[in-house]
Amino acid sequence: MTKLEKLMQEFCPDGVEYKKICEIATIARGVRLVREQLKSEGEIPVFQNSLKPLGYHDKSNVKANAVFVIGAGAAGEIGYSKVDFWAADDCYYFICPQGLNNRYLYFVLMKNQPLLLSRVRKASIPRLSRTVIENLIIPVPSLELQHEIVRILDSFTELTAELTAELTARKKQYEYYLSLIHISEPTRP
Repeated sequence: MTKLEKLMQEFCPDGVEYKKICEIATIARGVRLVREQLKSEGEIPVFQNSLKPLGYHDKSNVKANAVFVIGAGAAGEIGYSKVDFWAADDCYYFICPQGLNNRYLYFVLMKNQPLLLSRVRKASIPRLSRTVIENLIIPVPSLELQHEIVRILDSFTELTAELTAELTARKKQYEYYLSLIHISEPTRP
């Protein structure tokens, strides 16, 4: 029996409870910044309508290790920031109570990203309604189980990154040795 199975037996003998996100976490909307408030470099990234920072700001409005969802532009994209950041007005972020692990919420949202993306209104600017996010029903196991799930998934994420880096290095090595083989046409007398 795996550690995860043991934890499920111990903490969730009757199964896992499912709840709407709005019942277990606060969803907040970021605050608009004007272009003059942005910097091209800095330590506090500003997330607006993409997972790529729009720029940088002097202060943050969201603490590190937070989950966020882009509401317009790249609507439905899900991010996780390990550093403090500024959430602009097209960015929804989550304030999790003690019984909900931020990183667990991130993985659950990533699992449900196809559903979120299917609910994006495709107008001139794609938009995802806050209501769609609030009404998403997710599994909420015990905090101990959440921590173990996060540990396992983070391990796989690290392993995937290592394997990708190794594969990239091997492809470069292959291309290098392949480039050493030079076939030329024989010279004609």
